[in-house]
Amino acid sequence: MKALLAGDEEFLRALVRTALQEVLEAEMSEALGAEKSERTAGRMGYRSGYYGRTLVTRIGKLELRVPQDRAGRVSTEVFERDQRSERALAEMYGQGVSTRKVKAITEELCGHSFSASSISAINQRLDMNLAQFAGRPLAEAFPDLILDARYERVRESGVIVSQAVMIAIGIDWDGRRQVLAVELANRESRSSWRDCLLGLKARGLHGVEFVVAAVPAGLRAALREALAEAADQHCYVHFLRNALDYVPRKVDDDGLQELRRLGACPRAGHRPDPGDRRDLTEARRDLAAWLAKWSGKYPKLTSWVEENIDETLTFYQLPRQHHKHLKSTNMLERLNEEIKRRTHVVRIFPNGESCLRLVRALAVETHENWLEQHRYLNMDDLREHKKEALRRAA
Repeated sequence: MKALLAGDEEFLRALVRTALQEVLEAEMSEALGAEKSERTAGRMGYRSGYYGRTLVTRIGKLELRVPQDRAGRVSTEVFERDQRSERALAEMYGQGVSTRKVKAITEELCGHSFSASSISAINQRLDMNLAQFAGRPLAEAFPDLILDARYERVRESGVIVSQAVMIAIGIDWDGRRQVLAVELANRESRSSWRDCLLGLKARGLHGVEFVVAAVPAGLRAALREALAEAADQHCYVHFLRNALDYVPRKVDDDGLQELRRLGACPRAGHRPDPGDRRDLTEARRDLAAWLAKWSGKYPKLTSWVEENIDETLTFYQLPRQHHKHLKSTNMLERLNEEIKRRTHVVRIFPNGESCLRLVRALAVETHENWLEQHRYLNMDDLREHKKEALRRAA
């Protein structure tokens, strides 16, 4: 257990920060006698925003947002408490262990334990906040949607199984990325993805014009059923990976390199390289040349590419400035790699609930960071692109 707790400081840091942030909120609510925006006769004051505070711990610096009250009379005890409880909180939150086990862990690591009611209250509050995030209404439109999944090992009924963690990212009309959904399923089936997409629509998802997704047939079928009006872009990176199945193991890489360059995009503000394609016409011309060049040497590969490449070129209907961002799920892949790095320390989750709790907590952290960063896409490019398309159509 100690080895697990000490194994990954980044993993611990994110979980401890989330837990301590909830403790700060709980302290303020208790001091004021009311939750945020709650109307109660016994309220003893009002909140007045936050100030930043760094807490130095044995797992590194934690940047916390400390709530303030208008009168300035409420002070937190978080920065004065024995910080040995941090690791117990991380174990409680990340592993989803029972109250009894958390009491034993805190007694061993800290020399004291939380009461059972305190542990249950904090756990319930954390789960409630994650549930609120997962079920929040989606009032604004998201023209772009990126979908993918990764697998985690979970113990169910005494058996270790791989379960799919399905993630949906939306890009709003301000050009900012948002985590829209994180769901757990036995596998990436048509029904599991359909339920995920219909759940998003039930929460208000609308205005989706372009979807970037991996290749699984179940996901493709679910998209046709739930978001038939949106343009469908198969991830070009997944397409290239699947192409490896149609060439010998020891293969001259020139053909695959040229296939990779078919999806190359000019960089904004740079003079395009000879291999960069500005529009679909140029891409199809170069594809025809590629097929003619390699069909004799790799007939299986060229036949498969000819049958499957069309939906990987959908990104050409977007403005050129968006091509490199929306021709693949690479942006979501980077989030998946961060999740993998954090969950590696757990190895096998004791149940599905603890797996979903941890991944959603990491997703919330990423979501908040994205909202604070510069916008991911300049959506004015898309607006002008659509206006130009209407002018040409007229």
